Amino acid sequence: MTTQRESRGLLARVRAVPGVRAVSSYRREWLVKDLVAGVVLTTLLVPQGMAYAELAGLPPITGLYTTVLCLLGYAVCGPSRILVLGPDSSLGPMIAATVLPLVAADGDPDRAVALASMLALMVAAVMILASVAKLGFVADLISKPTMIGYMNGLALTILIGQLPKLLGFKVEADSLLGECAGFVRELADGAAVPAAAAVGCGGIAVILVLQRFLPKVPAVLVMVVLAIAAATAFDLGERGVSLVGELPEGFPPFTIPEIRLSDLVPLLGGALGIALVSLTDTISNASAFAARTGQEVRGNQEMAGVGVANLAAGLFQGFPVSTSGSRTAVAERAGARSQLTGVVGAALIVLMLVLVPGLFRDLPQPALAAVVITASLSLSDVPGAVRLWRQRRAEFLLCLAAFLGVALLGVLPGIAVAVALSVLNVFRRAWWPYNTVLGRVPDLEGYHDVRSYPRAGQLPGLVIYRFDAPLFFANARTFRDEVRRLAAAEPRPSWIVIAAEPMTDVDTTAADVLEELDEELNARHVHLVFAELKDPVRRKIERYGLTRTIDPGHFFPTVESAVAAYRLRTGADWGPPPADEG
Repeated sequence: MTTQRESRGLLARVRAVPGVRAVSSYRREWLVKDLVAGVVLTTLLVPQGMAYAELAGLPPITGLYTTVLCLLGYAVCGPSRILVLGPDSSLGPMIAATVLPLVAADGDPDRAVALASMLALMVAAVMILASVAKLGFVADLISKPTMIGYMNGLALTILIGQLPKLLGFKVEADSLLGECAGFVRELADGAAVPAAAAVGCGGIAVILVLQRFLPKVPAVLVMVVLAIAAATAFDLGERGVSLVGELPEGFPPFTIPEIRLSDLVPLLGGALGIALVSLTDTISNASAFAARTGQEVRGNQEMAGVGVANLAAGLFQGFPVSTSGSRTAVAERAGARSQLTGVVGAALIVLMLVLVPGLFRDLPQPALAAVVITASLSLSDVPGAVRLWRQRRAEFLLCLAAFLGVALLGVLPGIAVAVALSVLNVFRRAWWPYNTVLGRVPDLEGYHDVRSYPRAGQLPGLVIYRFDAPLFFANARTFRDEVRRLAAAEPRPSWIVIAAEPMTDVDTTAADVLEELDEELNARHVHLVFAELKDPVRRKIERYGLTRTIDPGHFFPTVESAVAAYRLRTGADWGPPPADEG
């Protein structure tokens, strides 16, 4: 009996695996569409995989290994039907910023691959642990304005970093400003290779024109084919143009990356930043495509799926991956219905590596730079920054600060700046929340902001005050100072009614401040009154013992009932509204 129960439990766990569920619910009519979409997707996966590997400071072949394994890993454990994972332009600079300083001056590519693989394993661990702990909300740590600034800074960093490669030379520098200065200096010294510049700039033009006017044509593939044809026809290798060269034949074995113990701490810092950006990308892309297909977004399962994809890549000489909105869009337009599309793409790449490893031997390096640069342009959102400038200057300043953090401090410090700014902005809004006095507006129900309605009437001796935030240690003194200012105004009020609906919490520090404030106001014959205080908050106030000083009769369910009680006690009347000025 126990054995049967255990067997049923094991079977239920197997069926819970997203890939198994997908196979059991697969429809026969999807097959042709998935096969065609897989072929179309492969034309994008190969050149982008190689280009983004070089962006990460790794050999191009590792981009293909990574693509294959992450597609297979996500097909088994990813919940989305059509989301496509792979090497990503937004992660490339973060991987390079983490790995390259550890490789040091010897530039050993094998050590770089081992470090990148361990980085992928650490990202996998972070994502899977976050999934188990249900930490999908962490993606909200980066607000949209700071993400716009971060991505614009990242786009500029990628663009400047790829310009020397686009023109056929190299620049050694540790910062964006250093790369800019080095690029200008080398360009002035005549380091640019005319043939490389022609291939690179021509490649950018081909991609941008095709994407603009013929969006259904695989622009990157067309550019790559033209670049290889040009390299063969004009013998560009002899004209100073670097070529990709022969790729290693076959597929890498299962490998546990060997690194030094001293490498773990810097790798962990990079893994946390990469996991945060990857999580943000995954949730946003999954939400966008789920809305189109009617699927439900499962944030924690998405994290697990991306974690498994990184785990698979890291065990076969790959590097960290994320979801790709552009590749998912290509798969969707090509008719993809399930993760079989990605499996087909992975199988075709493996066949290429086994049967025709020399297919991209004559691909010029400037063509890969063109792929990366056009991808960086899609990362940037200059109109979004302009919109922030027009709509809300404070959020534009956050965007600008995140941009400068990436541009001046580097990619990894930039993500730390972006997170810190987002969190500080939340505290800023809670620290100095909007607060106002309310009054009665003729022919309009309720009580309204006197800043919006300057002619709103007020009862003599009564002030209705609204503080739009929870009351806690950081803003309690701000609240106290505003109430003191109102109590000291002339004519002096006898009641200050707090319209407390926005107060979703009162902590112990704020409770102490309230107690001192009430005693101070009572000594001046001014009463602190609360209206619309939520029941959980009211119970906290009673638990803190505040009703010893604040009269229990000074708590009212609505502002209207508080005003009615005041009028009953004092006989005050509204009187005519104030006359218009001027």
